[in-house]
Amino acid sequence: MVGAASAEAADKEELVRIREAVGNDYVPDDDEPYMSERQLDYFRMLLLEWKRSIRNSAEHTLQSLQDGPIREPDMADRASSETDWGIELRTRDRQRKVTAKIDAALRRIDEGEYGYCEVTGDPIGLKRLIARPVATMTVEAQQAHERREKISRDD
Repeated sequence: MVGAASAEAADKEELVRIREAVGNDYVPDDDEPYMSERQLDYFRMLLLEWKRSIRNSAEHTLQSLQDGPIREPDMADRASSETDWGIELRTRDRQRKVTAKIDAALRRIDEGEYGYCEVTGDPIGLKRLIARPVATMTVEAQQAHERREKISRDD
C-alpha cells in the first residue's frame, strides 16, 4: 500500500505542476500544433484528475464495505440493498479497468505516442481526445474495429 500512497503523492505533485503550466481555463485548439507540450500537459491533467476521482470513489466504496454487513430486517429491503452493492462492485470493477487504460494513456504521453491512432497512425483529434482521453483509435478505425467484432460475434 506504501507504493500506492507514494504514486498518489507523485500524481498530486504532477497535477499541481501541470495546472501552473497550463492554466485553469486552457482548452486545446486546432490552431496550435497538434500534441504540443501544452496539449500533452492538458491531457495528462485530465487523465490524472480522472484517475484521482476513481481512486476517491473506490476509497468510499471500501469504507462502506468495512462499515459492516447489510442489516435490513425486511427481506425485500435486504434484497434491494444487496442488489445495490452488486451494482456498486461492478461499477468499481469497470473503473479498475478504466484506471488501467488511464495508466496506458499516460505511458503513451511519456513515449510520444499519445494522440495518434494505433491502427493508422493518423491524429485521433482533439475533440475525440477531450471527450475520451483514453482513446487509442480514430473514430473511423474504432468503427471498423467494432464492425469486425460484431461480425466475429455473429459467426
